[in-house]
Amino acid sequence: MSKKLRIGTRESQLALWQANHVKLLLKKHGVEAELVLIKSEGDLDLTTPLYAMGVQGIFTRSLDLALLNNQIDLAVHSMKDVPVDLPAGIAEAAVLERDSPYDLLVPNPSIENIHLKNHEPVIIASSSLRRRAQWLHRFPADQIEPIRGNLNTRLKKLEDSNWWGAIFAAAGLQRLGLRQANFIELDWMIPAPAQGAILVVCREKEKEIIEISHKIHHESTAFCVKIERDFLAALLGGCSTPIGALAETEGEEVFFRGNLLDPSGDKMVSIEKRISIELAASLGTAAAHELLSTGGQEILEMKQHV
Repeated sequence: MSKKLRIGTRESQLALWQANHVKLLLKKHGVEAELVLIKSEGDLDLTTPLYAMGVQGIFTRSLDLALLNNQIDLAVHSMKDVPVDLPAGIAEAAVLERDSPYDLLVPNPSIENIHLKNHEPVIIASSSLRRRAQWLHRFPADQIEPIRGNLNTRLKKLEDSNWWGAIFAAAGLQRLGLRQANFIELDWMIPAPAQGAILVVCREKEKEIIEISHKIHHESTAFCVKIERDFLAALLGGCSTPIGALAETEGEEVFFRGNLLDPSGDKMVSIEKRISIELAASLGTAAAHELLSTGGQEILEMKQHV
């Protein structure tokens, strides 16, 4: 392509890292690009908890609008923020190879040693309803406080607080070189669908841009996150529904874990499946339907009547 591609990105340090990563990958294939900074609704309101804002799409709408208005050629999103149905006129151009999908507990710097088992009731910070529900399901005596802002802002808030710790996505901390040895990986906490993956989108009519972007596409990651997002879609999951999903390829198989909780964390239903890759195309949808038939429907109906 002769023209320089315009990559739309949010202004946060992490969003800029992700957009620059896409720019670098494209450059390796001989494609020049430049960044165009776009403010999002999620960046403008840093006080309202995400689940109260309607988190799905809150970080993506402004970029998608810029794309449809031909202000940019590509938009780069954290894939967990992207609604399962893309806006009309926008197509998936590439899914990059995934970083860690897991969550981390970041201890307050004033606390030397944290032991998760049998701890006294503490305060944990997170604005994710999924993290809140899974933490309270495991540690019901604890208290969860909301925390907003970019990664550095949240780390500073943690340092200045009386919180025991805060929960962050591992991928973001790793990308910015902020992960430390004492951060605790919460491997029991099932991540958000597509957490750790980066999605690149463009206008669906731009076939040449789609073809170019596919050079940086990672098929295994795309396959796994589709299973997770199919699971989310079949559960009709939105911003106020705590849903976790993780699909990982292991040899010739896919190992899938998913769960659904009520917002308080009192009730949880979960599912695990291991299946050959050849048969896994509909795994996410099938797992969701099985979960609904084994207690998930009751949780959804209970939430609707709260």
